Amino acid sequence: MSDDSMPCIAIVDDDAMFRESITVNLEDSGFRIAEFGDGPSFLKYVLEDQGRADAILLDWRMPRMDGLAVLKALREAGVKTPVLFLTSLSDEIYEEAGLRYGAVDFIEKSRSFSIILQRLRLRLEMLAEERRAGPAQLAAVAHDIFRRGELELKTETSRATWRGKLVDLTLTEFNIVSALAAANDRDVTYRQIYDLARGTDFVAGYGDDGYKVNVRSFIKRIRQKFRAVDPEFDAIVNYPGYGYRWKDAP
Repeated sequence: MSDDSMPCIAIVDDDAMFRESITVNLEDSGFRIAEFGDGPSFLKYVLEDQGRADAILLDWRMPRMDGLAVLKALREAGVKTPVLFLTSLSDEIYEEAGLRYGAVDFIEKSRSFSIILQRLRLRLEMLAEERRAGPAQLAAVAHDIFRRGELELKTETSRATWRGKLVDLTLTEFNIVSALAAANDRDVTYRQIYDLARGTDFVAGYGDDGYKVNVRSFIKRIRQKFRAVDPEFDAIVNYPGYGYRWKDAP
């Protein structure tokens, strides 16, 4: 695979050691990296030099220009590249502000690399599904909205609606629903769902398959929230012993 065919991830963070660490991990996972130590140099790369970035991992606290200002500048310039905040800030006020201005995710730096990787791959997979959409489907994915049947996912604000009604999902629940909906009629395994929420090889529950109990709890809460707006909701189907898939209405 040539470098040009590999997804390019822009990392914008003033911590050189952190940039080096995550760069190595992402390159080992099959990505090409463009790294920047501050916002202005990254904006020059994107807006003036027309540099490529398929997704952006953006720090919040940086000198000269903070991450939120960088995000605003991108969106004002019409750049819709997915932005994932990767920061040490954990207060919900920062997460709400980031999502309000168009970030697609907000991840604490203390989380494992596997979680960062899963969430990054999810966003890239959703973007790829949109790009593969045929002419009849283009309207369904316009304006950063992913639609599948009665489901509508606003990817920039991580908001979900079902039959026009808002479903009050947490960010983790939104990511799980997004993964199921983007799987294009493929089953998503228990392990894949759990890794998305907690990270690869995280030990949970009792025994080798204990994590499945946690996944069932996630799915139960998600179903309850959808059924709160539509008692007949049945789009999430279980494949016993394997996982779940999103089923469109006949």
